[in-house]
Amino acid sequence: MPEKFDVAVVGGGPAGLAAAYVMGQAGLNVIVLERGEYPGAKNVSGAVLYSQATNAVFPEFWQEAPLERPLVEQNLWITTEDAVVKMGYRNRTFNEEPYNNFSVLRAKFDRWMGKKVEEIGVVLVCETTVEDLLMKDNRVIGVKTGRPEGEVLANVVVLAEGCNSILTQEKLGFKKRHAWDQLAVAVKEIIALPKEKIEDRFGLEPGQGATIELVGWNTKNMIGTGFIYTNKESLSVGVGALMSQMIDRKVNPNDLLEHMKSHPAVKPLIEGGELKEYEAKLIPEGGYHAVPRLYGDGVVIVGDAAMLVNGLHREGANLAMTSGKVAAEVIVEAHKAGDYSAGFLKKYHERLNDTFVLKDLHKYRNANQFFDHNPQFFQTYPEMLSRAAKEFLTVDSIPKKEKQRKIYRLVKEMRSPIQIGKDMLGFWRTLG
Repeated sequence: MPEKFDVAVVGGGPAGLAAAYVMGQAGLNVIVLERGEYPGAKNVSGAVLYSQATNAVFPEFWQEAPLERPLVEQNLWITTEDAVVKMGYRNRTFNEEPYNNFSVLRAKFDRWMGKKVEEIGVVLVCETTVEDLLMKDNRVIGVKTGRPEGEVLANVVVLAEGCNSILTQEKLGFKKRHAWDQLAVAVKEIIALPKEKIEDRFGLEPGQGATIELVGWNTKNMIGTGFIYTNKESLSVGVGALMSQMIDRKVNPNDLLEHMKSHPAVKPLIEGGELKEYEAKLIPEGGYHAVPRLYGDGVVIVGDAAMLVNGLHREGANLAMTSGKVAAEVIVEAHKAGDYSAGFLKKYHERLNDTFVLKDLHKYRNANQFFDHNPQFFQTYPEMLSRAAKEFLTVDSIPKKEKQRKIYRLVKEMRSPIQIGKDMLGFWRTLG
């Protein structure tokens, strides 16, 4: 006879563990099924952890969680082959409680979350793949794992299975298989460096951290970004781009990372470092239009499996944790009411609509289509900015008025004023 739980959570990432922690604290009998050796063993992200969403689940987590550095400075680099236009922001208060965000290593942080859920009585079973959903009268009543006699019954199943959401897509049929333009592929290296060298190269005080996002040349002008994040004694260095564009242009992700690392502004930051890890990940980039149905009879979908990623703002784990928390709170109410029907669980979607998660995705709902149809933002404008900045900053005895005219002619040759006006209007309408 299969063992029965109040809730079975499929996936031990931020969404699944946040949900399990909230439900476990409410006294529900919860099991988490994770395919990795431990939570975080197979989880990959940049990784920037946002404090507010994490603190809402694990209060004052910074007192005990394995964090790398609080991020006091964030930068955007617009790159061409030989140059970079830099923008950034630093704030001393980001180094104070309750903090804004931290760099983390997922293998350490997710494992810590796993221990937290176990401390409150949640059953965490690792190295276990969930192969199917158990159904009865068109409602989910549990899961079938790859273990012998591995059926687990539950009143509710929380699918936190990540981007490659086979159960959500194929078993439930809540959405079709992801299209290539709804996915990004990212590759990342962990490069070890002494902490003093990191702080010297990034201009940081001891213990502080910084991030750099790169667009333009580093992604071979595809829709995507590169990134460099400072950890305690390593750098997370990676790059990602839309899978559809990488396929069309026959770009190998590994080659793309080497391409990014070869940039003259990047090489000095990683020089002398020792490669410690290499990771790859699919990122759901479909946005609001790709969010599947989020609930059914006896089932809810959270995190990456629900396409809850805001690629424009580099946010994923905070959306995942918030969706897990909201879903868990609804399930606790369902437990009290003894009602696990879709009619009750739809409260999860309704409440998620009132959070930043779906509000932000709705705001940027047309962003992917806009950038896909306007490649000049990743191709023409980085080069235009670089050439204009070079002309403006080159001291060559040319009077400034003449230099300004020269910059105007340069810009006009690359993109007409009417085109630029249309681009900016479209940009504002889509993202403003």
